[in-house]
This record gives sequence, structure tokens and C-alpha cells, in this order.
Amino acid sequence: MAQLLSQKMVQFNLKRRIERGVLILRRCISCFWEKLLMCSVGKPIRYRLLPRSTVTSPSPSVLESGLVPGTTVRPSLCHSHRHLDADNLVALKISLLGDCHIGKTSFLEKYVGDEKEQGGSPGEGLNMMDKTLLVRGARISYSIWEVTGDAKAQDHLPVACKDSIAILFMFDLTSRCTLKSVIRWYQQARKCNQTAIPIIIGTKFDDFIQLPIDLQWTIASQARAYAKALNATLFFSSATYNINVNKIFKFITAKLFDIPWTLERNLTIGEPIIDF
Repeated sequence: MAQLLSQKMVQFNLKRRIERGVLILRRCISCFWEKLLMCSVGKPIRYRLLPRSTVTSPSPSVLESGLVPGTTVRPSLCHSHRHLDADNLVALKISLLGDCHIGKTSFLEKYVGDEKEQGGSPGEGLNMMDKTLLVRGARISYSIWEVTGDAKAQDHLPVACKDSIAILFMFDLTSRCTLKSVIRWYQQARKCNQTAIPIIIGTKFDDFIQLPIDLQWTIASQARAYAKALNATLFFSSATYNINVNKIFKFITAKLFDIPWTLERNLTIGEPIIDF
């Protein structure tokens, strides 16, 4: 029995080494390909101001760590509910879904921070906060709707998801049952909104890295499989240490306004995963 167990452990370790070797090889190929593309780019692109009726190029604060300036910044045509008011404000809605006690509120408060504009709770089971990003000649206002996650909150999904340009499906990285719930949240949300950008977010990464490495690998693999099946971007995050919190919203901004996104995937176990 001991010999059989030893053989299985050897096979398991060999499999892990092969998988890690494949991951390293993929990252090297990806890095080489990106450098090759960068060498083929011509003159650097400069900003151009747009008429007042459209959104101008983002300021450096919006582009920090991960967003690269493009020639122009325009709202995606598929989101017709977006509008500009007299002050050139672009109003956007984002939804946060997931089970109770997984860190949704902490995540939201970390992003909004001291700049938050409290929108108040539109109803029991819902929490809403606003944050406005200053851009050159325009303002982007994110209205973020959090569904608390209890049984009664299910009734608020239609109003929470309606007209959202992105839906964040969140789970606790230390609780696999909350990861399985992502499928249910996704199916219910898609009944109300079929055009929003889907993003899966694993919270409490600071607790996750305390788990055994084998369990980390299992959870990360399952999360990546879910993200691939739902055609969603995957981020591991921590509100406590502000890991990937701001990057998630910068990613959303890049997707909406056609700004090139240069952040590389990170598939290394023990590090905050980013897969898209």
C-alpha cells in the first residue's frame, strides 16, 4: 500500500511539473509575440480631441497601469442607454452579484474609496454607490449596484441588472460552494441582460494563498474553466490589500471605450490570477 501511494505521489508530482512547464512555455511565447508586435508598430499614436458630443481621450489617471491611449475614445455603439448630459457626463451602470458574505461590499468600498458619491440604497436587498472618473473634457460616472445575495435579493435582479454595461459575478476563493453559485447567478442575470460584459471575480485572495498549494490549484483550475465556459474575464482580488480592484474597472473602461488593454495574463498558482 505504501509503495502504491508513493508511486501515485510521484506520478502526481510529475504531472504538476509538466503542467507548470507548459504554463511557463506559453508565457514565454506570449511575451515574445507581444514584443514582436510592438516592434512592428509605427509612429506613436497621439490623442485627438473630439467634439463635445463625444467622449474625449482619458486622462493619465484613468490610463494608469494597464490602459494605453488610443486615437479616440468613443462609447461602444451596442450600449445605447448611455447618455451625455449638459455637463458632458457619461453615465454607466455596473452590477455586482454573488452569495452573501463573500466580500462584495468591501470590494465596492475599496474601489469607491474617499471619492465615493453615495447613491443610497434603492431598495432592501440592494446597495448602490457612485464614482465619477475625471477625463479630459468629460466625466464618466459609474453607478454600481450590489445585490446583497440573500434569498429576498433574488427579486431585485431585474432592476439591478437592467441596462448594466458590465456584470461582476463574485465568489469567495476560500469557499468552493460560492464558486459553484456563479453559474446560477449568471443564468439568472442573463435573463435580464444579455449584452453586459461578464467578469468573474474571486475575492479574499489574501486568505486563499494560505490554503495548501494543491487546493489552490484545484480552485484556480475550476474558476478558469467556469470563466471559459461563460466567456468571461477572470480576476483574483483582495479588497484588504487592494489587489486587482482598480484594474478590474480599468479593464471595463478599456473594453467600453476601445482603449487597448496591455495587462498580461497571470496563470501562476500562488499569484492573483488574471485570465481573459
